[in-house]
Amino acid sequence: MATTEPPTQEKMEAQIKSVDMTEDMQNEAVNVAREAMEKFHIEKDIAQYIKKEFDSRKGATWHCIVGRNFGSFVTHGHCAILLFKTQ
Repeated sequence: MATTEPPTQEKMEAQIKSVDMTEDMQNEAVNVAREAMEKFHIEKDIAQYIKKEFDSRKGATWHCIVGRNFGSFVTHGHCAILLFKTQ
């Protein structure tokens, strides 16, 4: 029986779709997302890990949405946004 193993950091490549943050923060966000996807396989758990990491590293309050199909509407003052896709 064939199993599909979760992608490793070496296999995952982020395709940036839209970004409104510094390049350093963007790289950090992608790396945190990679860590989350290696540790967890449920989208809710991945999102929670990313949100808590960024709250801890950058200060509250961050929001994170993980999934293939989603809708969102966010109003904000100062923001940093990164929308990306992994294979």
